[in-house]
Amino acid sequence: MLNEMKSRQTGKLKGIIGAGALIVLGMMFGALLVSGFGLVRPGFADIELGANKPPVNLDADATSFSKAFIEVAEKVTPAIVQITVVSERENPHSDMFFFPFRDMPQEQRGSGSGIIISEDGYIITNNHVVENANRVSVGLSDKRTFTATVVGTDPLTDLAVIKIDANNLVPAYLGDSDNLKVGQWVMAIGNPLALTSTVTAGIVSAVGRGSLGLIRDNYGVENFIQTDAVINPGNSGGALVDLSGAVVGVNSAIATKGTGTYIGYGFAIPINLAKSVAKDLISTGKVNRGYIGVNIGEVDNAMAKSLGLDRPHGVIIQGIIEGGAASATDLKSGDVILKIDGREVNQPNELQSYIASKTAGNVVTLEIFRDGKEMERKVTLKAREDNSKTQTVMKKDDNDSKNEAKESTASFENIGLIVKNPTEKERNTFNIDSGVLITDVTLYSKAYDQGLFKDLVIIEADRKPVKDVTSFTKIIESRKGEAVLLKIQDSKGNTRFVGLEIPK
Repeated sequence: MLNEMKSRQTGKLKGIIGAGALIVLGMMFGALLVSGFGLVRPGFADIELGANKPPVNLDADATSFSKAFIEVAEKVTPAIVQITVVSERENPHSDMFFFPFRDMPQEQRGSGSGIIISEDGYIITNNHVVENANRVSVGLSDKRTFTATVVGTDPLTDLAVIKIDANNLVPAYLGDSDNLKVGQWVMAIGNPLALTSTVTAGIVSAVGRGSLGLIRDNYGVENFIQTDAVINPGNSGGALVDLSGAVVGVNSAIATKGTGTYIGYGFAIPINLAKSVAKDLISTGKVNRGYIGVNIGEVDNAMAKSLGLDRPHGVIIQGIIEGGAASATDLKSGDVILKIDGREVNQPNELQSYIASKTAGNVVTLEIFRDGKEMERKVTLKAREDNSKTQTVMKKDDNDSKNEAKESTASFENIGLIVKNPTEKERNTFNIDSGVLITDVTLYSKAYDQGLFKDLVIIEADRKPVKDVTSFTKIIESRKGEAVLLKIQDSKGNTRFVGLEIPK
């Protein structure tokens, strides 16, 4: 009996211990499931991610600023189109006589962007987008596509107009690029790298940017808006817009170092120039542009001193185009154009851009500086003649022209210049009767910094004809501590003025 009772008690104790062990094991296993193995997951509604509130509480101004970008993107993007072009390229094997497919034309495909400028389908883009195109197609933001015709092109401004057969389109609003300010926020909208409807933002980095060498023509108009809004291949012809949604420029080029992609700056054609060109192309298929008929250059500090200007401003007339508009007036080389139609001009491209918006027959008023005086001259613009040449007026001295120049040289170490009297052969080469030939220019000298180099002829100094080394030396000696205006000629007969400061 006693043994039976002990056996029962032992069984109960084992049961209690076993149950406890199971409970402990269950708790441990449950904890492992929850914490270690992730087999038991919380409910969707129980999950909370991130902090409870944003770190910055935007004020009304910041919210409004962000909203401006959003609204511009929404409103302007539908007016930007994607342009696809198929053009013919030269067969690289055409010079191989036995190449079996030498006469087979090769085609290449390119793409760009465009801006809808009328309800009935006129679109402005870059000339380089549609140049030599065999087929042009346009894709709208609503995914419709159209075949386009090229209405007209203007290589001198890199602009073109194409047309699609569509109606009730929503054109972009074309603003006023003359009011654009450096530091102003702008957005670039286009189709870069085949990515449709891409929007980037930045500021206006500079206005009136010229001398980029993008348009390889003496009459090319380079007056670009520079921006750090990202522009890449395919953006060409797209819109540069301000925060009111007004188009202020037509995206045209980028700064790059061999990569072909954006590295910091892009360039856009001012919309005021684009509007003028587009109207001409739509109405006549070409640009009836007027020209003054002058070659011009920048007035730097040395030139301003040599001319007697109180400060460097205006643009100097380097030469008069024979048969051009200026040749019918008393304008002459050495005159400085200070204003045109009341607008100050301080860079050649500023004058070119303004004139590019005018047509042949328009009359412009020039305010010029000559011999210490300011005066006005009116010029009736003429159309460009391709065979026009710069007029070089050489006043001959019969006594000097009969005598061969002596072999004499002069060195001006303080300005880094060595000149000599030209030989008869050299005078014939340059078609001159007098002057001095530059034989050497010291690197980084004053002469070097003003663009002088070997094998140029100095034909005038201080507005006086240079007969020989002796006369040139006397002029330079008389202008010590001042600046002298030099007229330079190359072997092709092209002339220009250079201001050169002469140390004491």
